[in-house]
Amino acid sequence: MEPEMREFLDRGIISADRMQAVEGNAITLGVGSLEMMESAGRELAAMALEFAPFHALVLCGRGRNGGDGMVAARYLQHIATDVIHASDGPLAPETEVQLRALMGSVVTLHPVKCASDVDALAPLFTGADVIIDALLGTGGSGPAREPLSRCVALANASPAPIIAADLPTPGMRATRILSFHRAKVEGAEVADIGIPLAAEIFMGPGDIILVPRRGAKARKGENGEVLVIGGGPYQGAPYLAGLGALRAGADIVRIASPVFEPVPDLIYERLEGDRITTDHLERILKLVERADAVVVGNGLGTESHGVVLAVAEAAKKAVFDADALRVPVPVARETIYTPHAGEFRRITGTTPPEGMAARGRAVREAAKDGVILLKGPVDVVSDGTRVRFNPTGSPAMAVAGTGDVLAGVTGALLCRLPAFEAACIAAYVNGSAGMIAAQERGDGMTAGDLVEKIPSVLFAGGGRHA
Repeated sequence: MEPEMREFLDRGIISADRMQAVEGNAITLGVGSLEMMESAGRELAAMALEFAPFHALVLCGRGRNGGDGMVAARYLQHIATDVIHASDGPLAPETEVQLRALMGSVVTLHPVKCASDVDALAPLFTGADVIIDALLGTGGSGPAREPLSRCVALANASPAPIIAADLPTPGMRATRILSFHRAKVEGAEVADIGIPLAAEIFMGPGDIILVPRRGAKARKGENGEVLVIGGGPYQGAPYLAGLGALRAGADIVRIASPVFEPVPDLIYERLEGDRITTDHLERILKLVERADAVVVGNGLGTESHGVVLAVAEAAKKAVFDADALRVPVPVARETIYTPHAGEFRRITGTTPPEGMAARGRAVREAAKDGVILLKGPVDVVSDGTRVRFNPTGSPAMAVAGTGDVLAGVTGALLCRLPAFEAACIAAYVNGSAGMIAAQERGDGMTAGDLVEKIPSVLFAGGGRHA
């Protein structure tokens, strides 16, 4: 990778979800979770040794943050080191590995299941020269519960300095905070744990963790209603976009078009005539009002731009594709544009450069009114500040309709995610689905084949509950 690609690395505080996505991408790139944990624990131990301790106390939860602490304890075994670890439930798989390694190390292990178990160890807190807080980390939410809350109380009462691993457990004071890869909270020091640059600036399977999953009590409509406006000159395009939206998790998809296709999963909103015109606006705008996201332009032709501009003014969230990408450029309250190189030139007046870094800069510069997803051998997404690159896709996708599917997938994700994240994940999912379809169909792949592979990429695992 060219050194100039470093400029696209984000700076500052990183959220817990985003960090989990980056770690997932790093694993795909060959840097395993145990490897990252080893680096994190080693850095924790090095910081603890800066206090020149004779006695270290490491507090470990059951999650991966606890595994970081266990690694640190292993690197501190040349001094007196006690490890208090929660044993009131199953450990994360990586943390279980680290506990086994600790059993062969010169440290003293203290499993605790309740507050009274912790109280029996109170002298360890008052006698420690340094305490490492590895109880919850970024995976935790809400206040610590027993036995962890008792560990917090005794640590706070101890005179020892406390080092927080990644970020402090809720309620825990911290003398110093050591975050891994990027800071999770203001004032943290940062340790590099060997995550490749590509894990953050390229889309990967880790990014899918950001997509909310349906709750156990989900009702129809909660996961989004998408309106696709298109068709007339080209009849299949809006329906491919609609199917893409359905396969990407939208609950309801309506197609407002002069052209009917017998697709029972899509709700057809008939527009009289053979073109969409301003005469249809009263009906269209009522549909726009009820939609969570609108996808506009697929198969629309060149004579309906007045409708596009009116829809943009009314829409809460919109994806503009294909024939909607014209000057004046439509702008909704939250907007995604999905041009190929020719359409990018049409709306910006500039041709995307060839080099990846230069292309990233060009898209970033152009993304003034919304997020741009520039389609190509490597897709580029920018919101005018952040830039991501998507390496997935196949030459077999160079057939009619695959861009329409992408627009629909983007619209469905836009119902549930901010525009930048929706565009990034849509590009990755669409390209990955195309690669799977191409393995089966080769150069005979169609956009319909692509549609059918979307759920296997987007919903195979991971995700977070809304």
